[in-house]
Amino acid sequence: MEKLDMLIIGAGPIGLACGIACEKNNISYRIVEKGTLVNSIYNYPLNMTFFSTSDRLEIGNVPFISHQPKPNRSEALEYYRRVAMHWKLKFSLYDAVKTVTREGDRYSVVSEKHHYDTRAVVVASGFYDIPNLMGVSGEVLPKVHHYYREPHPYFGQKIIVVGAANSAVDVALETWRKGADVTMVIRDASIRESVKYWVRPDIENRIRDGEIKAYFESEITDIREKEVEILTPHGIITLENDFVLAMTGYLPDFSLLRSMGVAIGDDPLKTPVHDPATMETNMSGIYLAGVICGGLKTNKWYIENSRQHADQILQHFLQNYA
Repeated sequence: MEKLDMLIIGAGPIGLACGIACEKNNISYRIVEKGTLVNSIYNYPLNMTFFSTSDRLEIGNVPFISHQPKPNRSEALEYYRRVAMHWKLKFSLYDAVKTVTREGDRYSVVSEKHHYDTRAVVVASGFYDIPNLMGVSGEVLPKVHHYYREPHPYFGQKIIVVGAANSAVDVALETWRKGADVTMVIRDASIRESVKYWVRPDIENRIRDGEIKAYFESEITDIREKEVEILTPHGIITLENDFVLAMTGYLPDFSLLRSMGVAIGDDPLKTPVHDPATMETNMSGIYLAGVICGGLKTNKWYIENSRQHADQILQHFLQNYA
């Protein structure tokens, strides 16, 4: 059993920031991650470009130099590897946390590989693991993909892209440019205003010119092997189809939080109960950091506006538990 001051669940940018804060304050810690370093960023589309400029993604006073005004996935992976090496951060990767149990004023944490005894736990686990399902017949077919990597597999195929936010727009444009026959199915009346400002005119022009087909105020009602049924304002239509790319977002996993005793709010967004000034939950010594603080509102927190969570947590920990 490894005895720690703080165990951090999640090795994304905010989990790394928490580890850096521990290093700065001579606090013993371990970052435990079920996947690889910055696992969510690793699983982004291969050609993804960030909305933010590189300086807003920096942590630990390590400069992030990008070749373009906005960095891409590959540059981000390189940057966070450098951060981890620069600060000599302490990890256990590919090591999912199984249980967190209160024992007196400390916590027993059991992962796939280790057993930890820690005074505090920080949950910085993000939200990228559970797809937001459409809940329609046929969604379990192999042709339905909730994650997207690259356009090549869809060359020459009839694909439907579900969604109207950044991910759906990026997928529709990239697959169309690589030779797919693309149709978008969108619940809203238009492409979302939040779509990246340099991309929005592109998708609107492609739809206007008929190069990418779009059904607004519409939703899929049934998915079959070779076709998809869509409910539109003008009734149900059936389209030939090879693949459905459901870019409908992702949900945080509340099961571990609940097992720890962390309360989940009864508000529509299911916001985990925590003090926004200290990031401590209703369980003393258990903190939240990053995206998971927003519950189902997964676009409330991101790297640039939640980096400070690490310092808030460490300040409260040092004043109350060190």
